[in-house]
Amino acid sequence: MNVETFKYDNRIVRAFAIATAIWALVGTSAGLLVACQLFWPQLNLEMPYTTFGRLRPLHTNAVIFAFVGNGMFAGIYYSLQRLCKARMFSDALSWINFWGWNAIIVAAAITLPLGLTTSKEYAELEWPIDIAIAVVWVAFTINLMGTILRRREKHMYVAIWFYIATAVTVAMLHIFNSLEMPAGLFKSYSIYAGVQDALVQWWYGHNAVAFFLTTPYLGLMYYYLPKAADRPVFSYRLSIIHFWALIFIYIWAGPHHLLYTALPDWAQSLGMVFSVMLVAPSWGGMLNGLLTLRGVWDKVRRDPVLKFLVVAVTAYGMATLEGPTLAVKSVNALSHYTDWTIAHVHTGALGWNGFLTFGMLYWLFPRLYNIRLWSTKLANYHFWIGLTGMMFYVVPMYVSGVTQGLMWKQFNADGFLQYPTFLETVIRLIPMYMLRAVGGTLYVVGIVVMMVNLYRTAKSGHFEPDTEAKAPALREGSHAGSKRERGHRWLEGMPITFTVLSVIAVVIGGLIEIVPMYLVKKNVPTIASVKPYTPLEVLGRDIYIREGCVGCHSQMIRPFRSETERYGQYSKVGEFVYDHPFLWGSKRTGPDLHRVGGKYPDAWHYNHMEDPTSTSEGSIMPPYPWLLEDKLDLSPLPARMRALRKVGVPYSDAEIAGAEEAAKAQAATVVQNLKVGMVEEADAAADREIVALIAFLQRLGTDIKVGQPAAAGAAGLAQN
Repeated sequence: MNVETFKYDNRIVRAFAIATAIWALVGTSAGLLVACQLFWPQLNLEMPYTTFGRLRPLHTNAVIFAFVGNGMFAGIYYSLQRLCKARMFSDALSWINFWGWNAIIVAAAITLPLGLTTSKEYAELEWPIDIAIAVVWVAFTINLMGTILRRREKHMYVAIWFYIATAVTVAMLHIFNSLEMPAGLFKSYSIYAGVQDALVQWWYGHNAVAFFLTTPYLGLMYYYLPKAADRPVFSYRLSIIHFWALIFIYIWAGPHHLLYTALPDWAQSLGMVFSVMLVAPSWGGMLNGLLTLRGVWDKVRRDPVLKFLVVAVTAYGMATLEGPTLAVKSVNALSHYTDWTIAHVHTGALGWNGFLTFGMLYWLFPRLYNIRLWSTKLANYHFWIGLTGMMFYVVPMYVSGVTQGLMWKQFNADGFLQYPTFLETVIRLIPMYMLRAVGGTLYVVGIVVMMVNLYRTAKSGHFEPDTEAKAPALREGSHAGSKRERGHRWLEGMPITFTVLSVIAVVIGGLIEIVPMYLVKKNVPTIASVKPYTPLEVLGRDIYIREGCVGCHSQMIRPFRSETERYGQYSKVGEFVYDHPFLWGSKRTGPDLHRVGGKYPDAWHYNHMEDPTSTSEGSIMPPYPWLLEDKLDLSPLPARMRALRKVGVPYSDAEIAGAEEAAKAQAATVVQNLKVGMVEEADAAADREIVALIAFLQRLGTDIKVGQPAAAGAAGLAQN
C-alpha cells in the first residue's frame, strides 16, 4: 500500500478562528448598542452615522457574516482537511478567502453607517461589494471542491455533504437576489419591483438563514460533536434523510415571511406548507446530534465544550420548531412585525450559532497550540454567563412580541381600537427592552471571558503551523464508488454527481415559486392611477432608504380590521409596481407608513423629523436634524432615473432631462405648505433634504386613496 505523507494547514484555521472571536465581540457589542437605543434614544447621538436605522444592519451583518461567517470558515478549513486526509487545494485561495472576506466586512462596517445601503434585509451591501462577495465565494467553493476531488478518503463524511450544499446554494441565492442596476458608484436599484422583489428577497433572506446559518453549522455539528464526545454519530441513515429532506424543503419556505401581504395566496400557502414540513428533517438532525451523546452525559456535565454544543443543538431544535409554528397563518397574524420574530431569530443566533461557535473555539485552540485549555473553570463561567444572558434576552422579547400583537388587535366593547395610538404600545414595551439589554450585556461579558481564556491558551502553548499526517493514496479512479457499492455509499464516492444532485434539489423550489411571478406579467395586476415617483420623490425615497427607516416602519397594511381601522385601506399588489426595491419591512417599532400620505400637514413631518417628541410625546424615535441642514443634491437625478427606466419604470427622455427643474418646482410647493402650521418661513429652505423626504412621505398610499385632505385635524395628528 502506497502511504503518502502530507501536511494540514493550521495557519488558515488560526486566522479564521482569531477573526471569529474578534468579530463576535464587535457584532454583539453593536447589537447591545442598538438594543439600548430603543429605550435610551440619546444614544443615537444626533449624528447621521450612529442612528438605529444605520447601525442595525451593521449589527446584523457583523453577526451573520463576520462572526458566524468566520466561524464557519474556521470550522470547515480544519475539519475538511482531516475528513479528506488532504491539505486544502490551494493555500493562495485559502488566503484570498480570508483577506477578501474580512475586507468585505470592513467595507460593510464603513458603508452602512454612511447610509450606503440597498435596504434589502441581510443583503444591504451595495453592488461593488456584492461583486466582491461573489468573487470571494467562488474562491472558497473552488478550494472546497478541489480539496474534495483530491481527497485520500474514498467516501465523503456527512459533514462534507452540508459543506457542498452551503457552497452551491449561497452562490445561487446571493447572485439572483443581488441583481441590480447601478446608478452610481455606491447606488443601485433592484431589477425586481414590488411583490417580485419581496418574493426574491425572502427566498434569499430565509435561505440565508437556511444555507449560511444552518447547513454549514450542521456540518460542523456532525464533525465537532462526535469529536468532543469521542462517539460516532448516532445514525448514518438518519443523516442521509436529514440532509436530503432539509435542503429540498428549506428552499420553499421563504414566502412565510410574507403571509397576509400583497403576495398571491398560492405562494403564501406554498411557503406555509413547506415550512410546517421542515419540522421533520430539522428535528431529525437535532435528535441525531443529541443521541450521539448517549452514554456520555457524565462527561457533558464536566466538559464545557460539550455543554456549549448541547445547548447549541437544543436551541437549533427549539428554533426549528418555532419557525414552522410562526409560519402557520393564524399564528403569523399575531406574531408578524412584532418582537416575537426578534426573539425567534436570536434563539437561533445566540443559542445555535453562538454557542456552537464558542464550543468549537474551545475545542480548536488547545489543538492548534498543542496544550490544554488554559482554564476549564473560566470556560464554565462563560457558559453560565452566556446562557443566562440568552435567557434575559429572548424571554423579554417573547413577552414583548405577544404584548405587541395583542395590543395592536384589541378592540373595546364599543367596537373601537382599544389602543388607537401606536405609541401606547411602544411605551409599554420599554421595560422589556431594558431587560433585553441586561441579557445582551451578559452575553458580551461572556465573549470577553472567552477571549481572555483563548488568548492565555495561545500564549501558554506552541502553535504548529503545519500538522504532518500520513494516509494511503487512493488508486486511480477509486474516487468513484465501486461497483459493489450501491445507493448512498456509492454516491459518497462521486462528489461531482453529488453536487449536481444537491443543486437540483435546491433549484426546484426556487423555480416553481419565482418563475411564475417574474415571467407572467398578468400575475402582478396593474392599477391605472398608480404612477412613477416624481424626481423629488425619488430622492426622498433614497433618503428614506439611506436612513434605514424601513428597519422600524413597514409599508404593508394587511387585510385585518385592526390594521385597516388604524392605517387605512389594505395594501394592493398593483401599488408597488414601481418600487425598486420594495419597502414592506419586517418589524414595526414605529407605525406602518403605507397610507401616511396626506394624513398630516407637511409641517408635522418637518417638526417630527427635527424632534419626534414635539409631535409624539414619549417617542423613542431619534431626531434627524441633519436632514434640515444638509443641502439636497439634485445632480444624481438623471443617472438614477435612467437606471430606474432600465429596470422598468417608464420615465421619458423629457422627464429625465427636466428632472432637476421638476424637483425644484415640487420643492417650492412643499416649502409653501410648510409656511402653514408650525414652521417659520426662515426655518424652511427648498434645497434641503427634509423637503424631498416630506415629498416622498406625502406620496405614500395616495395613488388609490380618495377624499382625504392633506391637512388632517388635531385628532388625526395625535394618532401616531
